[in-house]
Amino acid sequence: MNPPPAGDAPRIGLRCDAGPRRGVGHLVRCLALGEEFLARGARVELFGTVEQVGWAAGQLAARGIPLHPGPDTPDGLVEAARRHRLDALVLDSYELDPAGAGALRAAGVVTLAIVDGDTRGQDADLHLDQNFGADTPTVDGGPAPGPVGAEHPAGSGDPGGSLDAGGGRLLAGTRYALLRDSVITARPAAPRVATPTGRPRVLAFFGGTDAVGAAPVLTRVLLATGHPMDLTVVVARPEIEAELAELNPGRGQSLRLVPPTDTLPALIDAADLVVSAAGTSTWELCCLGVPAALVCVVDNQRESYRRVVAHGLAAGLGELSELVAPGLAGRSARAGAARTLRTLLASPHRRAGLAARAWATVDGHGRARVADAVLTLIGDRTRVLNP
Repeated sequence: MNPPPAGDAPRIGLRCDAGPRRGVGHLVRCLALGEEFLARGARVELFGTVEQVGWAAGQLAARGIPLHPGPDTPDGLVEAARRHRLDALVLDSYELDPAGAGALRAAGVVTLAIVDGDTRGQDADLHLDQNFGADTPTVDGGPAPGPVGAEHPAGSGDPGGSLDAGGGRLLAGTRYALLRDSVITARPAAPRVATPTGRPRVLAFFGGTDAVGAAPVLTRVLLATGHPMDLTVVVARPEIEAELAELNPGRGQSLRLVPPTDTLPALIDAADLVVSAAGTSTWELCCLGVPAALVCVVDNQRESYRRVVAHGLAAGLGELSELVAPGLAGRSARAGAARTLRTLLASPHRRAGLAARAWATVDGHGRARVADAVLTLIGDRTRVLNP
């Protein structure tokens, strides 16, 4: 672990938003990084909006992370960084003005931009793309820092990554996946083995808000398999709960509805199969080594979803837009997803194979590597200013 700079503890800002439309994925990965900085003695503050998501607000309060209004302009970001005496600011948003990163960097604030493929032209000191395959060479000679899933102990002091076009550093691939304490502590020492069961326990969840309404669609597909199961669905909104309450499970099937919960890792660990969206929760499922079937619910998940499925880290159920399509196309997509799920429910060996590959891909040390890189830059900058 790199030591913090001399003098006061480093002050880290997290700029992200959460709500019914945006979901909570940006907040969850910022919280994971925030936990790492807090564990190293840093002060962490969040800048943004957390609206109509009581669970998310509770996560901040439980960690003692203060919430401030989130500036949207480059000048506003610089002013907030100066007012709160931030050493570094983490930007995790698809909506902020891309010029904000360069403005912060020019003002002497170490800047980390969390991205999903597209950097949006941000001129940050560090870019973080934790998606599977982001570290593979591209047709234009892009980065290839190392093998996916390679073991690098936390606190190794190796910031890793490759230089980007702006002279910053790119931290790419699942070895930099940001995971919360509750996930890291629940990671098993070895992948699970094949365990036959006639009535698998299935968990379905689709983010803290399920902004696109995936739960009713996938719950119907699961029940349509006709396979016996104990199905637990995390319902993020009252209207989704009301719709699911109208469903009638088939013979040998049970359906339990639960609200968003801090005990999600425990529910995941107890499941024989997890059905989820192909977002940030993918890396949590991999770290925990559970067999998963994923659905791509928004466009910016598509490339990562395809790579994960192609490499056998999870089964693919298709895109939500295909599953809800009218007419023959929609019926065919839902039938295909049901066949995939029926095969997984009936085969503990297939489930174990997915789980083993997933477990080997995400080792739980990603946030430590990212924090190393940020604190190294803070220390370097402090030594330049105070030789």
